[in-house]
Amino acid sequence: MSPRRSLVIVGAGPRGTGFLERLAANLPELYGDDPLDVHLVDPHPAGPGRIWRTAQSPLLWMNSQAEDVTMFTDETVALEGPVRPGPTLAEWAGLDGRTFPTRPQQGAYLRWVYERARDALPASVTVHEHRTTALRISGPRDGRQRVRLEGAAVPLLADLVVLTVGHLDAEPDGEQRRLADFAARHRLVHLPPDFTADADLTALPAGEPVLVRGFGLAFVDLMVLLTEGRGGRYEGEGDELVYVPSGKEPVLHVGSRRGVPYHSKIGYVLDGERPPLPRYFGTEQTDALLRRTGPIDFRRDVWPLIDKELGWAHYHRLFSTHPERTALAWSDFEQAYDEAPPRGAEIAAVVAAAVPDPADRLDLDALDHPLDGIRYDSAEALQQGLRDYVTEDLTRRHDPAHSPDAAVFAGLLSVYGQLLRLGKRLDPGAWWHGFFSYLASGPPGPRLRQLLALSRAGVVRFLGPGITVETDEERGLFRAGSPVVPGAWTEARALVEARIPDPTPEHTGSPLLRALYEEGTRATPGGLLVVDPVDGRILERDGRPHPRRFALGPHTTARTGSAFTRPRTGGVAFGQNDVTARAALTFLRDRECRLPAPLSA
Repeated sequence: MSPRRSLVIVGAGPRGTGFLERLAANLPELYGDDPLDVHLVDPHPAGPGRIWRTAQSPLLWMNSQAEDVTMFTDETVALEGPVRPGPTLAEWAGLDGRTFPTRPQQGAYLRWVYERARDALPASVTVHEHRTTALRISGPRDGRQRVRLEGAAVPLLADLVVLTVGHLDAEPDGEQRRLADFAARHRLVHLPPDFTADADLTALPAGEPVLVRGFGLAFVDLMVLLTEGRGGRYEGEGDELVYVPSGKEPVLHVGSRRGVPYHSKIGYVLDGERPPLPRYFGTEQTDALLRRTGPIDFRRDVWPLIDKELGWAHYHRLFSTHPERTALAWSDFEQAYDEAPPRGAEIAAVVAAAVPDPADRLDLDALDHPLDGIRYDSAEALQQGLRDYVTEDLTRRHDPAHSPDAAVFAGLLSVYGQLLRLGKRLDPGAWWHGFFSYLASGPPGPRLRQLLALSRAGVVRFLGPGITVETDEERGLFRAGSPVVPGAWTEARALVEARIPDPTPEHTGSPLLRALYEEGTRATPGGLLVVDPVDGRILERDGRPHPRRFALGPHTTARTGSAFTRPRTGGVAFGQNDVTARAALTFLRDRECRLPAPLSA
């Protein structure tokens, strides 16, 4: 009698839930009523997983509006399997679609989606939840895999394993170990990169200065938990918003590479004519790159195409919606822009002749370095300068007169789709993902209004860009400074790294991935599992796809550009889930799943 077929999914958060939904949708066609065991391995609740678990502060918000979050396919998604529509978060929870839900609300939605997908499986499928951590996968390429679990004496036997582990922890690198050692010697506080909701913030005392390195979404969470989370409150609204301290807050001195927060979420709907994308970075261009025999370099080979593509989105919207701010006929500009090589004097001249106001031109380098060349006479002047910058950003991102910004956002999503096709050959690196997040995944506008109120109240103080963090052995303090205020240094007994961990192959905090890397699984320098972009099979160092191991999600080279999918936008992640689910079911149906070798082998 042949063994009962078994599929192990490591990671039961949103991506694991999405894969389970596609498994249930495709199973009747591809697998029928044969028995199947599905094992879900995750120490956190199935559905929300770690990041969206319901047992966290309701002060923490999603970074998407309720109407922009769905876990269900629609007719815009490229699928071989059936479309199984379902409600958005807003529809399911009865929320105003334009609000930013709390993370516990999203967690409740994800739990419901998981239960719906689980209940859609036929009685022949048994789902087993294992609230623990997977430590290692072993087994021959042509035989059943063994998945060792923390706290379990006997491994799970699997005909196929699918990794949907999401964002991962990392061990401290050399700099973080040095800072931690310094803090321990001088009885200081050092919080290394971590998911802010999981960090122990109780060690940060009220009224004391805290140096914060990082100005992205992790900082926003930190800001919330150390202000409202300690009993502070806001009064008024809009530009009149005032923060009323509880007296329990530390003083947060924040700086980063750019020295400014991520751009605000766009506060209007892009209507009218949309830019036809892709244009300069589409299938034709990625096919040409993939045909090359040598390495593909992101900065040399890809970034110029992205720059021109985003410019195309920007100027198409400007000419179609605000022609009074242009000086050429669209057809003339289109031809000149088309003929000009990317990122050079020629294309700059074309744009300057067609768009009189420099504020209407797209300059990605200037966007990436907004404070380059600026100097302030004092730290107080810097505070006002940064408040002005954030106020201007809020105004612009909520004014449809600047709708080319929203067109660039659409261009960024298109670009991400093409980068997925280059996944096996190219890792864009941390800079690209940071730049994408800075432009496209910033905080909701209300969060930046809160930041301004906290700045006016003196609870948050800006350090500037390019910050340097030093240790003073003689005085036993951390200190930080920025070139925008020459000679000014801020001292503190606490340092917080407000960013998520960087799980490179050398420093990954996942014993499962560390073991895979050691045994020959291919990875990028940034710690992403290299997968076949077609079906998500994990590649080994010799380039061969493993027939029994798949991976989906942000820990892979097939990562998508956003955490969740907007309705009716093509749902790249949904398409990936569908392809992988169908490949898994076909394998389970057609291949002889051999009996396992003895466990001692």
